Amino acid sequence: MNALVNPEVRLEPLTAALLDDVLRVENSAYAQPWTRGNFADSLKSGYQLLALMGGSTLIGYFVAMEGVDEVHLLNITVAPEFQGQGYAVLMLDALALWARGRHAQWLWLEVRVSNVRALQVYERYGYRRVGERKNYYPAAAGRREDAVVMSLKL
Repeated sequence: MNALVNPEVRLEPLTAALLDDVLRVENSAYAQPWTRGNFADSLKSGYQLLALMGGSTLIGYFVAMEGVDEVHLLNITVAPEFQGQGYAVLMLDALALWARGRHAQWLWLEVRVSNVRALQVYERYGYRRVGERKNYYPAAAGRREDAVVMSLKL
């Protein structure tokens, strides 16, 4: 476990100035990470991007897209050195609070079928499996991986 010099954490808007740190975390957390372009497009589109900071250290972040009566979680990541410390739940709380403030009735997400740890976090939080998307995610060696579709009634 990595201890923060400043244990106080805060959520703040994820801006272009943080993209180098975001990409460092993204590349360390995933075999098929989002690109700088994915994050830049999300910023440009006006999606909700929040960074979880401990002092000047990026702990995690999420990207969410508002729809009609719903919010779709596109990316949520905790830096590997901070995983297992409850930061994902803290960000899910922030997402739910923001979504309720936008009058959303549902939260939606997709997660790789192989990402057992994330599936457990989402299920403990109250998300329910509602379907699968075949060949949704890119995988190693040009393959594709299915996604589990999950929703949470707000």
